[in-house]
Amino acid sequence: MSEATGVPADLLGGFLAVLAASAATGRLPGRADVDGLRESGALAAERGIPLRVLADACLHAAEITSGGAFGAVRRSMAAFAEGYEEAQRAAIRREEEARRVFVDDLLQGRADAERAEHFGLRLAEAYVVTVARPAAPLPPGDPLVRRIEQAMVARFGSHNILVAARDGLLVCACPASLTAASGEFTHHVRSGLDAWRVGVGRAHQGPGGIVTSYREAANAIDLGERLGLRAQVLKASDLLVFPVLLRDRNAIVDLVSTVLGPLTAARGGPEPLLETLEAVFASQGNHTAAARRLGISTRAITYRLERIRRLTGFSPTDPTQRFTLETAVLGARLLEWPARPLRDHPER
Repeated sequence: MSEATGVPADLLGGFLAVLAASAATGRLPGRADVDGLRESGALAAERGIPLRVLADACLHAAEITSGGAFGAVRRSMAAFAEGYEEAQRAAIRREEEARRVFVDDLLQGRADAERAEHFGLRLAEAYVVTVARPAAPLPPGDPLVRRIEQAMVARFGSHNILVAARDGLLVCACPASLTAASGEFTHHVRSGLDAWRVGVGRAHQGPGGIVTSYREAANAIDLGERLGLRAQVLKASDLLVFPVLLRDRNAIVDLVSTVLGPLTAARGGPEPLLETLEAVFASQGNHTAAARRLGISTRAITYRLERIRRLTGFSPTDPTQRFTLETAVLGARLLEWPARPLRDHPER
């Protein structure tokens, strides 16, 4: 270690040799010399020596050596800087790759607490995961990911937040105690994407909590699309009934077949009648609002509902029968009926 500069002598040995040779011959450093200086610059970066300190040490050595070597100084300094900067870029790439692997492991339940701490997450806390699905999958390294993460950290003053891209989705994991975080994330998604849909998982604790919340958030988006829901933000807590329905596939198939199967006898098929039921349910039974949704007359709504009652025996105006009809309609959308025949759903 040089007392005058604070830089280890082994990092400057090649530089001193270059200066001596240049002073004696007047020649600039050759290719091998430059490569050696780049390696020294990289070693300085790995040892945490600031580039400014390294530069001061080089200039100090140049002052001691003859002034005719300053052409060599410039080339040597450039080589030191190239090696130093490349080492820093390599370190950044390694960190980014480690982060990508960690995110994959985290969302598959393979991340341990020690690795999570390195990335600012304390897995003992309860976390909520919010997922955004853009119209086109986000490519790896999309700058939007970094911008949103920086905005989230700036807003909440905490590094206990993870924003990443995975499988074309934009994922945000944050502590459940930050109740406004999901809304803030959605705000930045709305600002950065033209077309999007957001799913919000429930709060879960422990190492597997993030995985569970992530799956709930992604499934909320899938359910919204299958059910034809219009909302852009879908909460798993609002859709809990649907996973329950899907767990008993045979019961749903039987319900749809029994309650809605007779609609296949209608002129034009069952789809217009299904759309009518959906519009009436979405409008809380208001026929005028339902007609506006469908772009038809109120009289047509009344006619279709009467047709449904005659074919199925169920009336949307009867409270008990309305519940059965609405559940059957939701089940039909989950099963993609009538586009997909019910016989294509095997017993499970």
